[in-house]
Amino acid sequence: MKASELKDFLDEKAALYEQPKFIETDPVQIPHLFTEKEDIEIAGFLTATISWGNRKSILTNAHKLMHLLGNSPYDFIMHHDQDHLGSLDDFVHRTFNGIDLRYFLTALQHIYTKYGDMETFYVQYASEAHLQNAIHNFKKEFFSLEHPARTQKHISDPAKNSAAKRINMFLRWMIRSPKAGVDLGIWHTLSPAQLSCPLDVHSGNVARKLGLLKRKQNDGKALLELDKKLRSLDALDPVKYDYALFGLGVFEKF
Repeated sequence: MKASELKDFLDEKAALYEQPKFIETDPVQIPHLFTEKEDIEIAGFLTATISWGNRKSILTNAHKLMHLLGNSPYDFIMHHDQDHLGSLDDFVHRTFNGIDLRYFLTALQHIYTKYGDMETFYVQYASEAHLQNAIHNFKKEFFSLEHPARTQKHISDPAKNSAAKRINMFLRWMIRSPKAGVDLGIWHTLSPAQLSCPLDVHSGNVARKLGLLKRKQNDGKALLELDKKLRSLDALDPVKYDYALFGLGVFEKF
């Protein structure tokens, strides 16, 4: 497939899948439940954190998590006490459990108390080209408090050659335009041009079949390779092609 034909093909698929109906089966539906910026950020971040495995299970547990937070995640995080945290002990999604959740809420309180919101933190560490350094520094700040060693694995680090799929997905939700009705676009000081594709087994396999990716592992080096190719197709909004790659892999079994 010629480069121009590939772009047309992917543009068509991206437009096909970036539709409001996409929300019905996708974790992005959780932050869509809220209207306040802080609630959207927190709901999106926590949902992205547990977004691996069976999609039905992800949605069930993400809704359960919002219920445990009184459907007011920011208020819960800023005003919870030890009694409130006790109600979270039984939460579990795969290897993410109540111990991890307790620390995540404590760390989020720290982030919001120190920086005001998550966007402010990311802006100060973002580079013009991408947000991978900002993700690395976010993890450092997030785990700057005393924490269980087991909990660190739930935030990936690009500096350790991780593709950081879940947190890149969260950033897509926060930064890309809400015009198509899927992403929320509540962060206005960062650009879609800085985003990286949430690389996973589906998008990786499709990207290789289309000649967009040669590296076999879905790691940080593969992400940089894929980023370069997607930016050559659309420098201003490269991650719109996540919809094309994901849709082709999951819905069309490409």
